[in-house]
Amino acid sequence: MKRYKIEEKVFNVLMKVATGIILLSLIWILATIVYKGLPYMSWDMVSRTPQGGFYMGKEGGVLNAIVGSLYLAGGSTILALFISLPVVLYLNVYRRKKSAFSTFIRSSLDILWGIPSIVYGAFGFTLMLLFGLKTSLLAGIITLTLLIIPIMIRAMDEVMLTIPKGLFEASYSLGATRFETATKVAIRKTLPGIVTAILISFGRAVGDAASVLFTAGFTDNIPTSLSQPAASLPLAIFFQLGTPVPEVQGRAYASALILTLLILAISLSSRYFTKRYLKNKI
Repeated sequence: MKRYKIEEKVFNVLMKVATGIILLSLIWILATIVYKGLPYMSWDMVSRTPQGGFYMGKEGGVLNAIVGSLYLAGGSTILALFISLPVVLYLNVYRRKKSAFSTFIRSSLDILWGIPSIVYGAFGFTLMLLFGLKTSLLAGIITLTLLIIPIMIRAMDEVMLTIPKGLFEASYSLGATRFETATKVAIRKTLPGIVTAILISFGRAVGDAASVLFTAGFTDNIPTSLSQPAASLPLAIFFQLGTPVPEVQGRAYASALILTLLILAISLSSRYFTKRYLKNKI
């Protein structure tokens, strides 16, 4: 009996230590970004594009990277949604019963989820060479779409799996077809969860750098077409930190602060819809 009590105390201590390390790391990172970035935060940073000599400490901002990130993340999220939602509905409505095929699809998506984003960037670059594309907003959107599809499908899939089997049977007993059940029952029942999955995927896309490094390129201008290069906040931070000018390095932390606030807003929105989904579920 004493042995079990000792084990429980040891694991309680380990869990508290692990939680403390995570919290301290988070606080340290946020404090560093705020401390180094806040003095360089200004209206110009979010309202102007880089001007001549920006990377040598002259005037300008990162509006190009903010808009570029929103373009890349927004475009890829919309494209991924059109691909992911039919797959999820097929797995959970048309193939509701567990099968080897469904298990294989889910296992494959889990593997794709774990692949490093730089691999997707290299694959996207290969597709660019194959189809003769240049670094552009379109190439970046396609690559990010491939990156977030597994994330979006598995997040939606886990939500759909919580739908009681009796709800589908009740729908069929009333004469509804599988398509009607999918669109009027499954989607409506899990809509907050679907929105959460979309926000999670958007947050993943807006903060990724490796997958767009070779595909979207970088530019100081805001793209006006899909064939033009697009900047992103992660790459803007990388390039600014790579300069020896202290002013520009400070702006890199300000850019990191902007990205952190954007991710925080997405995370809070995701938690809101998750709580709403759980409330509706109960």
